[in-house]
Amino acid sequence: MSRIIKAQSPVYGGYVIARDSGVIFIKGAIPEEVIEISISEKKRDYSIAAVTNVIEPSPYRVNPPCPVFGICGGCHLQFISYERQVSMKEEILLDSVSRIGGMEVSLSQSLTDRNYNYRYRGQFKVSREGKIGFYKEGTREVIAIDGCPLMIDEINLVVKKLSNRKLPGISEIHISYGDIGNALVKSKLTPEDVEQLITDAGFSGIAFENGESTGKDYIKLDLNGLQYTVTPWSFFQAHWALNKKVVELITDELQPLENARVLDLYAGAGNFSLPLAMHASQVVAVEGNRFAIEDGQRNVKLNNIKNCKFINSSAEKYRAHEKFDVVVLDPPRPGLTGDVMKKVLGLSAKKIVYISCNPATLARDLKKLSEMYNLDSLRMIDFFPNTYHIEALAFLSLK
Repeated sequence: MSRIIKAQSPVYGGYVIARDSGVIFIKGAIPEEVIEISISEKKRDYSIAAVTNVIEPSPYRVNPPCPVFGICGGCHLQFISYERQVSMKEEILLDSVSRIGGMEVSLSQSLTDRNYNYRYRGQFKVSREGKIGFYKEGTREVIAIDGCPLMIDEINLVVKKLSNRKLPGISEIHISYGDIGNALVKSKLTPEDVEQLITDAGFSGIAFENGESTGKDYIKLDLNGLQYTVTPWSFFQAHWALNKKVVELITDELQPLENARVLDLYAGAGNFSLPLAMHASQVVAVEGNRFAIEDGQRNVKLNNIKNCKFINSSAEKYRAHEKFDVVVLDPPRPGLTGDVMKKVLGLSAKKIVYISCNPATLARDLKKLSEMYNLDSLRMIDFFPNTYHIEALAFLSLK
């Protein structure tokens, strides 16, 4: 059943809502467009629909550059100009903080960088027939590709080589690139068989899920003058150019740090810990992933940093036996657990930096932190242009 409707406000997940005998979540629309839609799912309180025809297009509607956009499930917003993508994400962030957090705030300038050719890592699926690509949205069907406009050129060169060969027995290849390229391969094949399949594709190292590897198992990236190494088993921010901007802003905003003690929860391999250690008196980096801990310890040695200590522990299990002036939080999508929130409030640090990848859980956590903290600034970070993902950066100070 189709109907004509006017799209209204953007919401998280790549949807725009409209109201017509109830709320309709529409994919493929831009606010203010008059569109024809087809309802694909009807729930008690809302419906889900897709655009079948654009009657009055937005001036921000553009032609997607990717030939498999709308088929591949990787991107959601390529049909919207980048300027409008950013403002839509800002609207969603503000709405979340207002509706869930009960806080009326104004946003600081969003942090952005390139919107194409920005990803220094990508997770690629391999079909049963051995072709590399991404899953079609909502399915396990692999859409074969020979490159992706979001990836840096070096990764696309590797993908093109892999697209010209069969890769039977491999289910996933995670490709990372810095000074060299390496891969984490998910497969039931022996390491020797995997090597034979992807040899000469451009990898200096191949890693496996069990922690084994061949060749060089880490890449090296420049982190604002520091040497940053990371293995395929650790997370690092794919939009590396923008990550460097975020790190620089955080470091600058927290000055002066000469006598400050910093606690970095969810520290990874030291993305924030290492730069902050160059200014602070001491940094304690807490991370649950043992591979990231090894990366962090290597990074400390490489940069001759003496005042940064890595602790292999979950944020929940970590016990602070000392006072901290600054707490850096970069939790996963569920945000802070009750135990971590209690721990953070108990530390009574003068400043908190909260990096979030989920506007809803950020809003919930900011509301809880507002018992003791003022929200000094909040801004959107567009780490994932052309997708619906939204990250944010909040600075808080003790009341």
